[in-house]
Amino acid sequence: MDYLLAVIGGLLILVAFIGCFVPIIPGPPLGFAGLLCVHFTRWGGYEFKVLIGIGSAVVIAAILDYLLPLWSAKKFGGSKRGVFGATLGMIVGLLLFSPWGVIVGPLVGAFVGEYSNKGTRKNSLKSAFGVFLGIIFSLWIKLAVMGLITYYYVIKLFFS
Repeated sequence: MDYLLAVIGGLLILVAFIGCFVPIIPGPPLGFAGLLCVHFTRWGGYEFKVLIGIGSAVVIAAILDYLLPLWSAKKFGGSKRGVFGATLGMIVGLLLFSPWGVIVGPLVGAFVGEYSNKGTRKNSLKSAFGVFLGIIFSLWIKLAVMGLITYYYVIKLFFS
């Protein structure tokens, strides 16, 4: 059973990394579930404060994943269409133009979304840049949390 839980935990962490880029998949929460799988094996046994700390980081990342793009869009004069366009652009960019598509896709998608809403190039570019910054910062926060989760997974599974 320990080996099965360790493999399930590893698979959840791999899917969680994909979830950092694909908005439909909840990345860090799945990674935390993978970490919990290892916790209940003979190699696990994380300290309570470690689980609380990582769980708190997961909750904060999930909240910021939603709020950061919206906040930066509003800060730069953007709209929900820009956020939607950036999200769609990230998915298309990831699927068709990896790895650069993750960076270029949200920017182009936000610009197209804002341009369809506002109709002026200058305002759309400024708004798109704001949305782009929010999504990129959110992505880095999720990746940092996943790095932490992966670190604890590897340490417990292979070095304890």
